[in-house]
Amino acid sequence: MRKILIVAIISILAFASCRKDFSAQLSSGNLTFSKDTIYLDTVFTNIGSSTYNLKVYNKSNHAISIPSIKLGRGENSLYRINVDGIPGKQFQNVEILAKDSMYVFVETTIDFNQVTNPIYTDSIVFDSGDKLQDVKLITLVQDANFLYPSKDLNGLIETIKIGLDAEGNEIKVNGFYLNQNTTFTNEKPYVIYGYCGVPNGKTLTINAGANIYFHANSGLIIDKNATLIMNGETNNPIKIEGDRLESKFSDIPGQWGTIWLRAGSKNNVINNAIIKNASAGIIIDSIGNSNPTLTIKNTQIYNNTNFGIIGRETNIYGENLVINNSGQSSLACTVGGTYNFVQSTFVNFWSQNFRQFPSVLINNYYTYIKDGAEVVEPRNLQAANFTNCIIDGNNNIEFILDKVEGANFNYAFKNNLLRFNDFSDIYAAIAEYNFEDTNYYSNNILNGTTDFKDANNNELIIGENSDGIQKAEESASQLIPYDILGILRSTPADIGAYQHTNFN
Repeated sequence: MRKILIVAIISILAFASCRKDFSAQLSSGNLTFSKDTIYLDTVFTNIGSSTYNLKVYNKSNHAISIPSIKLGRGENSLYRINVDGIPGKQFQNVEILAKDSMYVFVETTIDFNQVTNPIYTDSIVFDSGDKLQDVKLITLVQDANFLYPSKDLNGLIETIKIGLDAEGNEIKVNGFYLNQNTTFTNEKPYVIYGYCGVPNGKTLTINAGANIYFHANSGLIIDKNATLIMNGETNNPIKIEGDRLESKFSDIPGQWGTIWLRAGSKNNVINNAIIKNASAGIIIDSIGNSNPTLTIKNTQIYNNTNFGIIGRETNIYGENLVINNSGQSSLACTVGGTYNFVQSTFVNFWSQNFRQFPSVLINNYYTYIKDGAEVVEPRNLQAANFTNCIIDGNNNIEFILDKVEGANFNYAFKNNLLRFNDFSDIYAAIAEYNFEDTNYYSNNILNGTTDFKDANNNELIIGENSDGIQKAEESASQLIPYDILGILRSTPADIGAYQHTNFN
């Protein structure tokens, strides 16, 4: 008899555990939600969105059963939902335990040509009749020009050859070439998959107001004898970033590759552009070029996992240039070359992890491994001239002059605001850091107050407490009468890319 009783109790408990609705009551329409509207940010046509979540709470003291959860547009909706781990568009008799909650996940993929309004809306509807509750869904759909590598008959993706590895094997990246002179306009954004190459003798022109979005492991490659021209305007800049449009990705480094101006590319011009969230904003190579490989003006470069700009034995002229938040250096002038910068702001307030390199790095050599040993090859640094620039950051030492013997090492700093706190006198005996030597340094301000508006968030305009106000070298600043925002400079001008302002 005792055994029969035990079996009966177990059977009752097992039956009760299988009955999900054993004690659940019908929902009374008193659900609460983590948000009343879900904005899925902007999506490109036919590109899936991120997944967004909604939390649904049952705050009552008893389990409830929701008769139905569905999308307002039903099976025709362009949204997709997942309720407690089950995908679909309509659900019945969904239970939530007392004082408990559940997740609803939402995503979408929309063809711009199939919607009459670029703002696409729907709702998640809970229950019906007088107990109906809903959460609104809103998405902006954007049309775009999509550029990507082709595939051959065997399904192999088109590639671009970028060099040889240590064993002499070809290094390739997924990419494609523009086989004629090409212009990117501002009519629709460009979304690029893989590396977009500009071949020998061709020019890519990017008009003011154009928006370029790169997918992961994508970018631009400008080959030998090819040219990149970016013609932005003060109030209509060119914008280049990754293709994740959600607000949480707006300042995330490393979302795409780089703009690579390869050795022998020529007469490249970047004017009024915003370049951000790359692995390296711009890589510039050139050998023996007496003219600037790149002339860059009125341009902002932010949030790069390695370098803002790295030049390798190249020739760069820059003015009203701003670079910040780089995992290594914001500006690296390496392997010698010729570098001239005026009225620019080079800072590094990187906070993602430990940073080994300064905001500005200058050297005159490169290294490689041969027969298991490191070989140092000197290269002439013809010029590294900084005039009316700010070099600052969240480290004590924010510029390094890394010289080896056997090659020229020419540099000059005039009327700059420089961060160089050598508390331990590590550099005291090194001739390159003799700030009293007027052959290389004149009228610089060491470790002064920059007074940036918000350097961590790339707001690098200076305020009324800056030590750089009206301290610029006058003849140089007169050649650049307007700052990066198009504001007329004072006489004498302020140091850096921005004329100061009152933050109040």
